Amino acid sequence: MSRFSAAHPRARRVYGQNFLMDPAAVRRIADAAALQRGDLVLEVGAGRGRLTEELVRRAGRVVAFEVDPGMAAALPRLGGLSVRVADFLAAAPPPEPFAVVGNIPFALTSGVVSWCLRAPGLTSATLLTQLEYARKRAGDYGRWSRLTIETWPEVDWRLAGRVSRAAFRPVPRVDGGLLRLTRRPVPLVEAGGLRTYRSIVHLGFSGVGGSLYASLTQRFPAARVAGAFRALRLDTRTPVGLVWPEQWLTLFRLLRAGR
Repeated sequence: MSRFSAAHPRARRVYGQNFLMDPAAVRRIADAAALQRGDLVLEVGAGRGRLTEELVRRAGRVVAFEVDPGMAAALPRLGGLSVRVADFLAAAPPPEPFAVVGNIPFALTSGVVSWCLRAPGLTSATLLTQLEYARKRAGDYGRWSRLTIETWPEVDWRLAGRVSRAAFRPVPRVDGGLLRLTRRPVPLVEAGGLRTYRSIVHLGFSGVGGSLYASLTQRFPAARVAGAFRALRLDTRTPVGLVWPEQWLTLFRLLRAGR
């Protein structure tokens, strides 16, 4: 029995891994990552190394995180590849700009996304997650989550594709989605206004008063909020999740301008 075969059941049970076996899917992830030669890439959950090899081929500098010692030891020895038998979520971000790419354990999705958002040197993250999660964060259902709206001035969220569940072993219950986060070179809100922007978004999603309009009138004069809604052609009954990121930016500027 091979080392991979012996480790597979334990790895799945302990680490929640679903290995990506389809070469075409591996290439799609690497394509979505849009890497340049010389980029520093952190891979989350290297597993059997199929994606690892493609990342090294394209970028040349990869730090692969794999918590299973047996699998880490079996990864190919490639120039430009550094393997760390460690928990990615406990790692300190590199001091230089870097990208994150990975077929991440679905149960760790929120933790990995939070880590990426906190890392100041992150330029992009290309993550294979559950399709539903990727669609939710990217607004693909026609609704927008609070996390996406809060971070939109600094991070662009996109659904970069879909990966069939048949591409994994063992086969998960749901398809995967390619979630692409890109750090904006220049934030859409000036640095001094980001805290205020986030506080307005937090208030809007709080549910106080029963609607976005009612929530915002807890802080701003009703006439100003009504005027902002008219300028955006938003009905005062519009659910908070249906307000686009671009509309939130304009709403923030209109409400702030009336101070």
